Amino acid sequence: MADIGFIGLGNMGGPMAKNLVAAGHKVKGFDVGPLAVATAEAGGIASVDTAAAAARDVDVVFTMLPAGRHVSAVYLGEGGGEGVVAAARPGTVMIDSSTIDVASARSVHAAAAEAGHLMVDAPVSGGVAGAEAGTLTMMVGGADAAFAAAKPYLEIVGGKVVHAGGAGNGQVAKVCNNMILGISMIAISEAFTLGEKLGLDPKVLFDISSTASGSCWAMLNHNPVPGVVETAAANRDYKPGFATSMMHKDLQLAQAAAQQAGAATPLGAEAAALYTLFANAGNADLDYSAIIKLIAGKTA
Repeated sequence: MADIGFIGLGNMGGPMAKNLVAAGHKVKGFDVGPLAVATAEAGGIASVDTAAAAARDVDVVFTMLPAGRHVSAVYLGEGGGEGVVAAARPGTVMIDSSTIDVASARSVHAAAAEAGHLMVDAPVSGGVAGAEAGTLTMMVGGADAAFAAAKPYLEIVGGKVVHAGGAGNGQVAKVCNNMILGISMIAISEAFTLGEKLGLDPKVLFDISSTASGSCWAMLNHNPVPGVVETAAANRDYKPGFATSMMHKDLQLAQAAAQQAGAATPLGAEAAALYTLFANAGNADLDYSAIIKLIAGKTA
């Protein structure tokens, strides 16, 4: 069994770390939030005082952090503190499951490789429920040797592990996937709002579209109309499975990547703008499917 350091023990990282403990690994962790630390300790994770301490004398380091600037600071030691890259012993397997910008991911990859570490970027899809169940989809970027070394640990926290290519390609896959999801939810919201205004029962539209050419994963699983899909957030007052704030973040990352690549993404840009409006109107903590409120004119 391996010694593992886990940095970022929040809603996603905490359950992932617990699953590593359940698989028999020894895990020590760090988080800036006292509640996250206490919850992790209850799950069998030993707490340490710094990110560098979590990375010292372990076989594997996981990180689950909010944004690229946090990942860069933790790995590179920006701000005067010791970074994970410097603290870890050579050959440590480093797995960053944060969703961040591609440029930051590739910069950290380069620093880790130069120091003799094996690193992958492995952002996830599946939300808190997937993190708790160990069924996350892991989109993994990194060299073949790094992927091979990380895969046994990724398979504990994820139900599907896909090697997307070289450094940063996990992040590329994540932002492309979530751009599709965000655009799809807006299209679904427009269609169901139009149908309702023209007198079509949403359940009837769902019954037709779910087996017709309009069918898509978001409509089948996260339908934004209450009473249509039993497990959807719409039936829980849009309590998030995947929050608007997270969709907003991912769409902004997709736009940054598109600008860097010189790629035209007009629908992605419009989706990003609409989620910006919706989040800034006080809806950031609602499920992303609540965007139907904006489309239907039901928000302030």
